[in-house]
Amino acid sequence: MDSSDFLVIGGGLAGLTFALNVADHGKVIVLSKGLADTSASDRAQGGIASVVSAEDSFDEHEKDTQRAGAGLCRPEIVRMCIEAGPDCIQHLVDLGVPFSRKEQVGDWDLGKEGGHSKRRVLHAGDFTGHEIMAALTKAASAHPNIRMLQDRIAVNLIEEDGVCRGAYALDSSHNTMGTFLGRCTVLATGGAGKVYVYTSNPDMATGDGMAMAYRAGAEMSNMEFVQFHPTCLYHPRAKNFLLSEALRGEGGKLRLADGSEFLRTYDSRGSLATRDIVARAIDFELKKRGDDYVLLDMTHLDASFVTQRFANIHKRCLSYGLDMTTTPLPVVPAAHYFCGGVRTDHRGRSSLPGLYAIGETANTGLHGANRLASNSLLEAVVFGRAAARDAIHWRDQAPAFSSPPPPWDSGEAVDSDEMVVVSQNWDEIRRFMWNYVGIVRSDKRFERALRRIEFMREEIHDYYWNFLLTSDLIELRNIALVAEMVVLAAGARTESRGLHYNLNRPQLSADGPSDSVVKRGSAVRFDPLAQEINYPWS
Repeated sequence: MDSSDFLVIGGGLAGLTFALNVADHGKVIVLSKGLADTSASDRAQGGIASVVSAEDSFDEHEKDTQRAGAGLCRPEIVRMCIEAGPDCIQHLVDLGVPFSRKEQVGDWDLGKEGGHSKRRVLHAGDFTGHEIMAALTKAASAHPNIRMLQDRIAVNLIEEDGVCRGAYALDSSHNTMGTFLGRCTVLATGGAGKVYVYTSNPDMATGDGMAMAYRAGAEMSNMEFVQFHPTCLYHPRAKNFLLSEALRGEGGKLRLADGSEFLRTYDSRGSLATRDIVARAIDFELKKRGDDYVLLDMTHLDASFVTQRFANIHKRCLSYGLDMTTTPLPVVPAAHYFCGGVRTDHRGRSSLPGLYAIGETANTGLHGANRLASNSLLEAVVFGRAAARDAIHWRDQAPAFSSPPPPWDSGEAVDSDEMVVVSQNWDEIRRFMWNYVGIVRSDKRFERALRRIEFMREEIHDYYWNFLLTSDLIELRNIALVAEMVVLAAGARTESRGLHYNLNRPQLSADGPSDSVVKRGSAVRFDPLAQEINYPWS
């Protein structure tokens, strides 16, 4: 049994930001499923959005975020994040993140992406996430109060008297279960893109934190809003390879197979429309024409600029036999980012005392019904710091355990000789979620998906209790639960908004924007968009 002041589950940008901000105040344990360079944070190519130039303003960034979020952003959260941006950038610079600068004048080399009215995306070439994670990992590894444990997959949260006390986690390299206690527990496990068969996410993005929080009784919200990135490379060897929106920000054009541009038919911003609009437009054109992909064309731009600005992407494409300076790249949409998640307040607190959620695991209210490009890294840093400030105070007043929690009990579970059950269910869930609860949806598709997920969750439940746990089984259980939450929330929403487009209900609700909220043992409810969520524990 391991105990700490602060237990952090997840070693990406949000988790490490939190850890570094509390480490001077107590003992920190960080559990991660793999190395830092396998996280979604490390893969972020585009950059981090912040107002750092005289040509930009907080009001403009706020307006762009609200517009992308289709009326469902929480205004006070948007303002909080945007105003904290410049200080967060300076914090990352102080840690050694080498954001790109213009060669001549030394100012930040700011990028522009879909939905942004100004250039405000700081980047480190197209290795932004990798450079940020390298700096944070170095700082966390050097801090004497931070203990980082890899190959740990959390299974369930530990509760006592309605308070979160820590988690059970499997050491996947030794197949042993451990008990990890924390006076504060932080979920920073990332998203759940692996719920879908086509995704830009790393293999570890199986919604573990979301599923654990739901099982523990925490409120979840807006799970139906799943962002599909419009441009993943369509190539048999290019697993999950995302082509940054910054390519279009620098002048790249989306074209049909015949070379014609098509996006201005859907939005006056053309290739720089927001991701929900671009992804739906591509999906519609592919289904109408029977094509397998559309083309992302960079060939009209200066070749030396393209190869320098997008060195990583260019090199990777060359490895697949594609030279982006001379040949348009085949692209398709893929599941990318969960805008919903564990419902939190402005301090990262969930509805379960002692449990915080930050990063993609959480629904803070910043993204609303559709995330504005490059706001995710900003949110991770802002809420990593905000949650840290609150957790330091909670740590000092958290009630002590009345007795040690029991060790993990495997009961009469035995090793399985039918792992084909796991792989079959894994594949089936991801395929019907793509087909029925994907970019474009309908009431009939929701019904079909719900019937299937209810049957499969029953089968997975039986399997879970009869066989010894493996990482594959844990992840299957989690994606099944996350899939069910997505289906339930999507089926209950009686409108189309942002990332959620229902053919049977294409209009906005006359009742105005509202959050879908689901909690263990209760039906989906819809709460009017409040100015602020204030959970009573503090």
